[in-house]
Amino acid sequence: MTNVIINGANGKMGKAAVNAISNDNALTLVAELDKNDSLNQALSTYSADVVVDLTHPSCVYDNVKTILNASCHAVVGTTGLTDEQLHECGEIASQQNKSLLVCPNFAIAAILMMRFAEQAAKFMDRCEIIEYHHDKKADSPSGTAIKTADLISQAQPSINTPPLDETEIIKGSRGGNKHTIPIHSLRLPGIVANQDIIFGSQGQTLTIKHDTISRDAFMPGLLMAIKSTPLHKGLVYGLENLLD
Repeated sequence: MTNVIINGANGKMGKAAVNAISNDNALTLVAELDKNDSLNQALSTYSADVVVDLTHPSCVYDNVKTILNASCHAVVGTTGLTDEQLHECGEIASQQNKSLLVCPNFAIAAILMMRFAEQAAKFMDRCEIIEYHHDKKADSPSGTAIKTADLISQAQPSINTPPLDETEIIKGSRGGNKHTIPIHSLRLPGIVANQDIIFGSQGQTLTIKHDTISRDAFMPGLLMAIKSTPLHKGLVYGLENLLD
């Protein structure tokens, strides 16, 4: 049995995770923490193998270091870690002989969306990303959109070049760029998480779309990530690395 702590258990994603882990016979949920609980104290009190962080971008960096320095594996669904912070935390994980699994998206179909986009990028001239999330999401763009842009840029470094000759009448109306790829972020009530990747070339467009209808979509990927922690050491960035 794998003992699990959920940090951020009272959020919508956290509540879904509590339910999923509690109903998995291979896992034991030993603690549910919210923002008023001490992570350090919980790590001292409970014998945990894995800590799942589903908290907030403002505290995820400190949380991850605390988890790893307590010699626990970390599964992170919270966005907001910079490239430098990922590298630093990955080094700590390696030193502790533990795994740090950072997953911008736990939905299997979202991972397939990114893989399809990675393939399409090799054959198309231009691309933009539109991501939609609920109005309580604290950061933008989403980790999924950033990861998607990374994969597209790696697959086709020349995409969206040369840049368009254009003028923004309203600053920011063309989105924010990751590499050369514009990302547009929408925040509205009634949405969980959706993303469109729109490619264009002469005379044609291709749209690759993923819609999350409920947070249940994230649970198979989350459980897979938790159970895979003993198989990895150091940083693993993206659930797709567990699907190969």
